Amino acid sequence: MGADADNTKKQNVARLSVFSNLFLTVAKIITGISIGSVSIISEGIHSGMDLLASCIAYFSVKKSAEPPDEDHAFGHGKFEDASGLIEALLIVLAAGIIIWEACHKLLTGGEMISLELLYAGMIVMGISAVINFVVSQRLMKVAKETESIALESDAWHLRTDVLTSAGVFAGLVLIQLTHLVFLDSIIAIIVALLILREAYSLIRRSFADLMDESLDEDEVILIREIICCHANEFTNFHSLKTRRSGPNRFVEFHLMMPRATPLDAAHAVLKEIENELVAEMPRTSVIVHLDPCDGRCGKMECSFTCKKAEK
Repeated sequence: MGADADNTKKQNVARLSVFSNLFLTVAKIITGISIGSVSIISEGIHSGMDLLASCIAYFSVKKSAEPPDEDHAFGHGKFEDASGLIEALLIVLAAGIIIWEACHKLLTGGEMISLELLYAGMIVMGISAVINFVVSQRLMKVAKETESIALESDAWHLRTDVLTSAGVFAGLVLIQLTHLVFLDSIIAIIVALLILREAYSLIRRSFADLMDESLDEDEVILIREIICCHANEFTNFHSLKTRRSGPNRFVEFHLMMPRATPLDAAHAVLKEIENELVAEMPRTSVIVHLDPCDGRCGKMECSFTCKKAEK
């Protein structure tokens, strides 16, 4: 029931992002063309890429919610990781288009900005910043609650849009005061560089999950601590492996038990460890290999503090 509620929440907020980006894309491009402002048009292109990214995020969270099947025994969590990578590549494309258009206008002059209509541009940029701030806050909240990289990527897109929209707004004010219209192209290039910085971070994180990089150090320490809470029930453990697939975690390790331990007793220890891991980190799949101790494995010296024992 909890997973179903999370999936519904994720899909609802992803849908909200699609509609807000659609509205802002149309508003920015129409305003930018009317004024002749490449910085506003570049923001429209940025929002257009955000719209496409939001659609991909919506599809990925919907797909990742599907249960494991015959072809995807470990679930569909990788759809969210792939979504994050695609979104980042779209950001790179958007930045390239913006830089090309801004440089072209700097070199050729392009169309002149209508100073009389700059106020309309300021209003659109101000509205954009407010809408994106509200939607990104909602996206990030749900992303943290459900551990969705697709929604988190979408939230970071919109947070960058807040900064770039505010930057374009400030630039339009400066152009209105100084009449130095070349500042429009300079601002667009700065916007593009900020976008590229965001893309690098998203590519790195998405690629790490696709390549099955280990969980964060804090999470690995927590896993070891939970296992250590049961140090009196086994002799040692080794070969701990972790990875992430979208919102899902996978943990695997070998547990060394005294040779005389009955199978049902060993299974009870494994089940208790698994339950505690899932309680601390929802959507975690645990695989434990039982190894018999031959008397030379040595007793584990646990250096972690067992929080359960302190309660």
